[in-house]
Amino acid sequence: MLFITNPDVTIFGSKDMLAPYAFYTVSILSTIYNLVSIGIERYLAVAESMRTRFRVTRSHSIAAVLINWVLAFFLGCLPLMGWNCLHMEKNLSVLYSPFCVNYLIFIAIPNVVVAFIIPLFTYLRIIIILRKRKLRMKACGQATGTYKSAEVQVARTSIFIWLLALISYAPFFAGVIFDATNHQCHIDLYPGVYIFRNCTAMLITINCLGNPIIYTLKVKTLGAKLKALKCLSANRIRACTIENV
Repeated sequence: MLFITNPDVTIFGSKDMLAPYAFYTVSILSTIYNLVSIGIERYLAVAESMRTRFRVTRSHSIAAVLINWVLAFFLGCLPLMGWNCLHMEKNLSVLYSPFCVNYLIFIAIPNVVVAFIIPLFTYLRIIIILRKRKLRMKACGQATGTYKSAEVQVARTSIFIWLLALISYAPFFAGVIFDATNHQCHIDLYPGVYIFRNCTAMLITINCLGNPIIYTLKVKTLGAKLKALKCLSANRIRACTIENV
């Protein structure tokens, strides 16, 4: 509403913008941490599926979500605790006044790296593990139609999630880098840079809306395939081992 009713406040910054920007930061960080947690959980589920002792319980999931939100609230609300540039003209962010540039760098760089690198590693590892298991099943003479279908769907979902995160967060990260290196006034940058800033907010919102759609796309079909795949894989590999012995 502040963007609509009082756009000058969102450009030149004021105390009114501290809380909205802080909670906006909390929402971005919580999304990143939960996406990373989902990627790690999926990797552990695939990598450790043959170990009967490994289980991700409900309490583990609740604990992970709570930790993610507490960390997001703590880091996102640092400007409300005093790390802001309300009474300083030096080190003031041009795009997100009254945030400080050093706070934006402190928040953006590590978390963008976390959002891109860890999911990329986990999803690539998932695809590699599935490929290796497919080759192992071929060596045992098992039909791999179900496995191929599940592997393709897992790989497709993983790629879509990572690309959506890249498209959504890369412009925001570029805006922070621009903010840190920019030496121009607010007036000189109006309106183009502020339109770009608003577009980055829209992209992040699209990410929050797009991920649930991707995760739930054909979830029943994928779940049935993975369940059948797990049973077939365990039985065939055990039979192959007995036969070789």
